[in-house]
Amino acid sequence: MKKVAGLILAAGTSTRMGRPKQLLPLKGLSILDLLLDEVLRSELDLVLVVLGYQAQEIRESLRTDLNHPKLQTIENKNYRDGISSSIIAGLSEVEGRYDHVMIILADIPRITSNLINHLLHRYLSSPLPLGAITIKNRRAHPVIFGRRLYHELHQLQGDRGARDLFLKYPDQVCLVEPEEDYDDMDIDTPEDYLEFKKSLL
Repeated sequence: MKKVAGLILAAGTSTRMGRPKQLLPLKGLSILDLLLDEVLRSELDLVLVVLGYQAQEIRESLRTDLNHPKLQTIENKNYRDGISSSIIAGLSEVEGRYDHVMIILADIPRITSNLINHLLHRYLSSPLPLGAITIKNRRAHPVIFGRRLYHELHQLQGDRGARDLFLKYPDQVCLVEPEEDYDDMDIDTPEDYLEFKKSLL
């Protein structure tokens, strides 16, 4: 059985927010706690949280049980080198044991376990090495990669993430439409945060 690890990228400096957005409160919990609750209920075999900026503060502030058997956290010391460094740090931790990695951004709060499972099933039933949620013909997150692309993920640089691989291999992508309404809005600024909180009312 092919094993899949989820990499939650939560290492960024939250420059535009002015404080760690991973810890912004929502429904009595932090954004990262709410995301972890969903991701841990999914069918992913492992959930690896990649921390960086203020890693210790974030770890100590989480209400999630960090001893959950499916959960692991690591610290990316090179987080200032951009999102690629967090992908590489997470991949280096899991690549020997897991055949696929799903990349989940910590600042997209509407990701659910159902969405993750839907992408997972559709992607694993295809022979393709790349997968992504798509919204109105636009590629969105989460995204997933098979082992044959691990070496190329290791070559990533800067703050561009893995989007170049989707451009390089457009015919190798399993694009999956959500089964339910899904907004992949990310929370980058105080205005984004206020807008998201209003949407919950």
